[in-house]
Amino acid sequence: MDKNRVITIANQKGGVGKTTTAINLATALAAIGERVLIVDLDPQGNASTGLGIDRRDRKRSSYDLLMGYNTVNETAVETAVPNLWIVPSTMDLLGFEMEISRESDRAFRLRRALNTAEAKSFSYILLDCPPSFNLLTMNAMAGADSVLVPLQCEFFALEGLSQLLETVDQVRRTVNPALDIQGIVLTMFDARNNLAQQVVSDVRTYLGEKVYHTLIPRNVRVSEAPSYGKPAILYDLKCAGSQAYLQLASEVIQRERRRKAA
Repeated sequence: MDKNRVITIANQKGGVGKTTTAINLATALAAIGERVLIVDLDPQGNASTGLGIDRRDRKRSSYDLLMGYNTVNETAVETAVPNLWIVPSTMDLLGFEMEISRESDRAFRLRRALNTAEAKSFSYILLDCPPSFNLLTMNAMAGADSVLVPLQCEFFALEGLSQLLETVDQVRRTVNPALDIQGIVLTMFDARNNLAQQVVSDVRTYLGEKVYHTLIPRNVRVSEAPSYGKPAILYDLKCAGSQAYLQLASEVIQRERRRKAA
């Protein structure tokens, strides 16, 4: 890959499958030979926990990366998944906004940290954001090539989506004119639910080709996996959720090839 792809996984709404998507998409990309890094930017640290990184082993974190204390190589931890590393999160991130709120470069800390040869050795970098639009999310969007939006198949989905698209426009106008919508991933889909079918139809009508064909189903095995510190793809490869994330990774790569050929 001639240039790596930095993708922010964001949605201001919680509980939409954002971290689950980050973990399992990263695992699927790594499984097909890509070198992948997740940067956990959520103080709750769910992506780190979901990849089996014990809190005692998070000696250096995304906070240290953002503050410029340590580099990507110094903060990244190898996971149990071959080809997949993570810069883990700690509660220190809670103080990040207050500490640098007066700094002129406060929105560009992550961009600077990722603009290095060691960061560019990863073919994909996925940024897992907190479920709010704050300085951490702003750093993610300022440092990314694109935004991937997990969207739950429920009644208020479109309302939340329009807010997020406004946020992306705001970031484009202020700090990152090149930021693109990578795609919309429809999550927690239940084929038996008429409302879910209607949401899929509405989102596809509204955003067309930006919506991935893959639907991520509601799946117990996917929900169970983080408590074992494993991505669903390692926990139960054959379950419907794991298969969907493998399919999504394939779509992401196909889109990248088309984008480069254009």
